[in-house]
Amino acid sequence: MKPVLHAEIALFTVALIWGLNVPIMKVGLVWLSPLLFNTVRMFLTCLFALAVMRLVGRYRPFDKKDWLPLLKISICGFFVFQIFFTYGINRTTAGNAALLLGMLPVWVAILNRVCGMEELSRRVVAGIVLSFAGIMLIVLGSGRELSLAGDHLTGALLLMAAQIGYAYFTVFSKGFSGHYSHYQVTAFVVSVNTVLFLLIGLADILAADWSGIPAAGWFSVLFSAVFALGIGNILWVWGVSQVGSSKASLYNNIAPAFAILGGYFILGETFGLLQAAGAIVTFTGLYLTRTGEPVAVGEKR
Repeated sequence: MKPVLHAEIALFTVALIWGLNVPIMKVGLVWLSPLLFNTVRMFLTCLFALAVMRLVGRYRPFDKKDWLPLLKISICGFFVFQIFFTYGINRTTAGNAALLLGMLPVWVAILNRVCGMEELSRRVVAGIVLSFAGIMLIVLGSGRELSLAGDHLTGALLLMAAQIGYAYFTVFSKGFSGHYSHYQVTAFVVSVNTVLFLLIGLADILAADWSGIPAAGWFSVLFSAVFALGIGNILWVWGVSQVGSSKASLYNNIAPAFAILGGYFILGETFGLLQAAGAIVTFTGLYLTRTGEPVAVGEKR
């Protein structure tokens, strides 16, 4: 039970970091394009993840049979999420984005069902339903627009693809935790993504006015790189290995509650009763899952 409690604390910390990352990213995106922002933070995250792996000294050479599955979760999972999120977030409303990003537990549950990875208890299913209902209340309380007209539909589809990608990463990264440290898995995934982002973001890097980025912009990039991508994904990979992908994915849905609080204190955005009610409903859904353990039915890659 103790490792599970530690994992729950770690995943709660990840949700807090990811929630605060939303308003902090908005600060940096004032001076950097979304693609440039992601390219720079991915490069910084790579340096951080490699340094942490070297510091803790937990490395073992990857087996030949694991190279292809690792590349698949890096590209089909993590990279798909990052690239589709980058373009999708700018093509749809904030309301659409919040709802679609709250679909992670649903996609994780579907992948687990299709691939026979975990059997879900009724409590976990109820937790998924409640957590999504909580996000709907948060969106309605914020007054954010919901629309699938015109370009919003394209953005919504891109964000849906992004969440499917991260669900794939969440479900299949668990299979490596028993063989390699979560530091090593994260460092590998981030390194692959750094190379890909440098390739597609090279034009933006060469055209950027680096001297025009103020300290607030660099702080935004650094926080997002070290905390949201670096520490967040190290803790996420470990947390998934301890509690299962279905339960871990629910922590993703309490991030919007922290995002609203962060927006209130950092950006001066509104915070109303309906949003508070949504946060309570989402936390209730998460609480239900604490006694609904997923049953592993086969560890696949």
